[in-house]
Amino acid sequence: MPRVAVLLPARDAARTVRAAAASILRQSLRDLALVAVDDGSRDATAAVLEGLAARDRRVTVLRGPGEGIAPALNRALAAADAEYLARMDADDVAHPRRLERQLAALAADPALAAVGSRVRLFPRREVRPGMARYAAWLNGLTAPALCARDLFVEAPLVHPAATLRASALRAAGGWRQGDFPEDYDLWLRLAAAGGRLGNVPETLLDWRESPGRLTRADPRYALSRHMALKVEHLAAGPLAGRREVAIWGAGETGRAFARALGAAGIAPALFVEVDRKKVGRRVAGAEVVGYEDAARARGLPLLVAVGAPGARPLIRAELEKQGFRELRDFWCVA
Repeated sequence: MPRVAVLLPARDAARTVRAAAASILRQSLRDLALVAVDDGSRDATAAVLEGLAARDRRVTVLRGPGEGIAPALNRALAAADAEYLARMDADDVAHPRRLERQLAALAADPALAAVGSRVRLFPRREVRPGMARYAAWLNGLTAPALCARDLFVEAPLVHPAATLRASALRAAGGWRQGDFPEDYDLWLRLAAAGGRLGNVPETLLDWRESPGRLTRADPRYALSRHMALKVEHLAAGPLAGRREVAIWGAGETGRAFARALGAAGIAPALFVEVDRKKVGRRVAGAEVVGYEDAARARGLPLLVAVGAPGARPLIRAELEKQGFRELRDFWCVA
């Protein structure tokens, strides 16, 4: 049994999959298996993978009918037998010591269910400002406490940069298929089960940007689906049994969360705002008060739903000054 099995789903990736697979097969940690799934490709992806398997017995190639990434990953999971399971995409490139560094992190912290790493976006000409901001934010989440703190802001691990404890992944039931981002759903489920998430503070994956990225083209990765998934897990976790919340931010993000929470039967009782023009108004049926009156939210879960760059640290500092504790009294969302 290899120590780590790398799960690599691929569809129509003949141009890039050889380099992606080679970056795994050339890892400093040699005790590995590469389980590749050709998920209904119409190009030479299968031939490239079969050629790799013919030269390196660590490679196993499976065939799928084009079911999508979650079923393809579950197909690879069923064929993998290892203590750790790593993800890899067919168009990225792993640093040679990626698996060595990530397995060391998992061995050092038995509570870690999954660990990612910092990433580098490439090629530079394709990198959009939104993805650059996301990568910069994620690259700052270098401790499990930071991942837990920002869990409802955005996915705290890059999927193809992650290595998971096989026992935690199997206990969670693998990947779910649905109208939501399968990677973020997995991180939320692992965290809800008590697993810690972290990132190795090194850049261990070159993460390819391209116009055809699924996160742009597939409706499952739309902002509305991310928000619905966050609300689902908030309602089952920090907001369990609650029918009212307070929301810091009566702008676009706060109003969107109010609507999504309303669909889950949770209503805003109060909005907190810095913008004096909004104070005294009513939004979604709830009063808007100034940030100096945030104490009126005591006794209610407070969601900080402000997306303006640089605003979140200032709000955290203000709430802590007023005696609120993060992950007990308030949660940052986006």
